Amino acid sequence: MHSTSLGDDGAELGSLEPGRAGEFLAHVDRGREFIGRFNGLPDVVTDLESSRAFLRAYADKAASDTGRIAGIRVDGGLVGAVVLRRLDVGQAIAEAGCWLEPSAVGRGLVTRAARVLIDWAVRERKIHRVEWWVSPENEPSIAVARRLGMTKDGVLRESYLYRGKRHDEEIWSVLAPDWLR
Repeated sequence: MHSTSLGDDGAELGSLEPGRAGEFLAHVDRGREFIGRFNGLPDVVTDLESSRAFLRAYADKAASDTGRIAGIRVDGGLVGAVVLRRLDVGQAIAEAGCWLEPSAVGRGLVTRAARVLIDWAVRERKIHRVEWWVSPENEPSIAVARRLGMTKDGVLRESYLYRGKRHDEEIWSVLAPDWLR
């Protein structure tokens, strides 16, 4: 993925390859506690080796057309990412996700970046349904789903075991015909 402008503020969306594992680890470290409130990423990316493995897994997903990751940069520095955790071209379904470090919150970066990624999935990969799975307590992420025109499909009660506790998950989605209007 080449670099794509996210607006007039200098924010960009671009590739996040395994060769950037050090930069990715530093980003996760800056937001470890904040990101970890609702996202297991900080429990997975703990050192340079695990950072490289995480990015390698997404490079493998991209190569097999089963997922994507793209970094959100402000003034050249990595501050977050959007992902297609799951991309099933045969079923035309994808699951999008995101995270930001605290310094980047409140600027609409995730909404803008997710819009680019979802648009690519719908237009280029012909995805019919894009899902957004979120904790009911994660109000900023739910707000992003709403801004993206998604509909709340339902709640999976106590479906997500995270840090020893069961959590509910809301599923939001947008369908291609609605996205393309």
